[in-house]
Amino acid sequence: MTDLAPPLGHRLRWTFTDGLTLVGRELGRLRHEPGEIVAALIFPAVMVVLFGYVFGSAIQVPDGGDYREYLMPGLFAMVTFSAWLGVMTRTAADASRGVMDRFRSMPMARLAVPFGQTGADLLTGLLMLAMMVGTGLLVGWQPHRGLIPTAQAFLLMIVLRYALSWVGVYVGLAVKNDQVADALVPLGLPFTMLSNAFVPTDGMPGWLRFLADWNPVSALTAASRDLFGNPGAPSGDVAWPLEHPVTTVLLWSAALLIIFVPLSLRAYTRKGR
Repeated sequence: MTDLAPPLGHRLRWTFTDGLTLVGRELGRLRHEPGEIVAALIFPAVMVVLFGYVFGSAIQVPDGGDYREYLMPGLFAMVTFSAWLGVMTRTAADASRGVMDRFRSMPMARLAVPFGQTGADLLTGLLMLAMMVGTGLLVGWQPHRGLIPTAQAFLLMIVLRYALSWVGVYVGLAVKNDQVADALVPLGLPFTMLSNAFVPTDGMPGWLRFLADWNPVSALTAASRDLFGNPGAPSGDVAWPLEHPVTTVLLWSAALLIIFVPLSLRAYTRKGR
């Protein structure tokens, strides 16, 4: 019997080509809904002003230093972590409106649809990151350790954001509709607040500090502060994730991709049954 399955290289190229087409579809949808992208770009600037000037006046930076320089890596981590929420709501909306069913009826690679969702989020995430960098520079933040460590910090954010976007695809396919997805969005706030992004974890109760120290947001914040040369980089007797923040971020990213890429593909395949 002749094996009619296309070679692996052809399947990968097919998936990549179809995925890029759907990335273009997602970006085109944003062009027709400019309010969504404007809100996404304004949000980081609002966070910088709110936390940097309103709350920052009442918060002391460990070992001294400017609070806005302490804050910016935490805001970068906060925006990175929020990636899965936007992907979740868009995926759930497409699923509840029958868009996913239409994609399944078309001759395209199964992984192309989730790949398109996550790829489009990565591009919009780069725009948000650029907006935050510009706002941070305006309020006095700057990296101090040179080009390569700065690039490494931003690369960590991009890697973790992409991994988290696959969580959003899976949850968006798993929930019943986009109303349920919208109801889950506020649940993302405690994850970002329960970290070292805005305040040190030293003053937290033991059990709460444990959760904060092992939060991936804390690891990304600590790694960014160290690579940027900003105040608040971990030192002394700290939890393992904060002692090795770069390794922790990479481990979190790998674990999320290993778990949620196949789960997303399985959920997408089963959704139409």
